[in-house]
Amino acid sequence: MDEARPLDADPARLRCLVRERTADLQRVKAEYDNYRKRVRRDRAAVREIAAANILRTLLPVLDAVERTCAHEPLTPGLADIADTLRTQLGALGLEPLGQEGEPFDPARHEALVHHVAPDARQLTCTRILRSGYRAGPLLLRPAAVEVTGPPTDRPGHRTGQGFSTTKPSM
Repeated sequence: MDEARPLDADPARLRCLVRERTADLQRVKAEYDNYRKRVRRDRAAVREIAAANILRTLLPVLDAVERTCAHEPLTPGLADIADTLRTQLGALGLEPLGQEGEPFDPARHEALVHHVAPDARQLTCTRILRSGYRAGPLLLRPAAVEVTGPPTDRPGHRTGQGFSTTKPSM
């Protein structure tokens, strides 16, 4: 029967085993740290998406309350409901988009009406028809706006009656 040499008899072999095990441990620790970071990132993304879905679902309610406040006498009860709704949706991260006078940005605005102004240098939002909203980096709904800007000289682009449309390409 062969007896195995005791491990402590060869210090060089022990150092090599310690280095291998240390490298293995460092690799496992790095994998675990990366896993924890990925799980944390995924949880945050799921939370953002869930909040955005809830907020998107509540936008018609907010629109109805805003329309009611604009067209009905503002009673204390209606004012309280509107303020509470805005506050609670804001706490979930809802931010309004679109202000009159700001430059038109197709990533944040949807132009429904285009007025031509020969002296204009850029497209500007001149009237907010429906508020837009975002939650953090996520666009929930672009602001529907009226824009005023310079005449367009693009081929296939018609203007008239205070708005412009682009011919569909086939």
